[in-house]
Amino acid sequence: MSANQPMSGNSTSSVLGRRLGTELIKLRTAAGLTQTHAAKALTSSITKVTKMERGWVPMRDPDIRALCELYGVRDPGAVGGLLELARVDRERRKAKGWWDDFAIPGVMQEYVALESAATTIKAWQPAFVPGLLQTPAYVRALRETPAAQVTKSPVSDDEFVAARVARQRRLRHDPPLSLQVVIYEAVLRNFPGGTLTARGQLEELVRVAELPSVNLRIFPFSAGTHAGLNGSFNIISFAEPGAMDVVYVEAPFAERWVEGGEAAASYDELFGRITECSFDERESVSFLDKLRKEL
Repeated sequence: MSANQPMSGNSTSSVLGRRLGTELIKLRTAAGLTQTHAAKALTSSITKVTKMERGWVPMRDPDIRALCELYGVRDPGAVGGLLELARVDRERRKAKGWWDDFAIPGVMQEYVALESAATTIKAWQPAFVPGLLQTPAYVRALRETPAAQVTKSPVSDDEFVAARVARQRRLRHDPPLSLQVVIYEAVLRNFPGGTLTARGQLEELVRVAELPSVNLRIFPFSAGTHAGLNGSFNIISFAEPGAMDVVYVEAPFAERWVEGGEAAASYDELFGRITECSFDERESVSFLDKLRKEL
């Protein structure tokens, strides 16, 4: 689905709202019911049900419970997952965070807000050091490369770096974000900014890898090719990883959200295969340290 936020009157859809709505549509369809049935159970209009299912409005817990009852969903875990997703969505819609102090462009504003609410992120990066792990020097050098000029945002370098540093605090907050990240070896062989930038970035990766909440691995050239080389993606979880995940897929001129379902599950399976072919944590840190000493 497009990363753009569809509009309906005064309502704006959100990634989590659409994710929740998709789950409710699946449950309603599986129960053989229509929006008319849902509207009757909620003593509301079909228009309201449509807005809920399309993620245009935040959902109330009583409405979710009523729909689960109607659709025959009795499992406390399944109901609880929907309620948790609705809670996070409501908080994201009204929340004020560090990102409000910066001119973050486009879809990234929604992404960083979701990142701040996430419990776990699985990130695969075949081209660059992931944003959560970039040093200020790396960020500046990367923005000055010829290729980056094509898609470079109008935000000043100083503000862009400050926003990136603010975003990285999530790794050390209490409770910290749980980050599982795999980086392709090519990223570590092609640093922008020269030796000093490379050495500083490699040292930072080693430091971050020591955090208890971070699992950092390197996918080496020797592991061969795979589908993940088509582009980077981040799998974002807000409770227990699995059914309620959303995936952010990034390309040079487009970003998109994969909002659950079989597509999101496919990305999770791909991440698992990438991880299995990567160095383990100890080997990855040794590899990083070896590269640093070679500079």
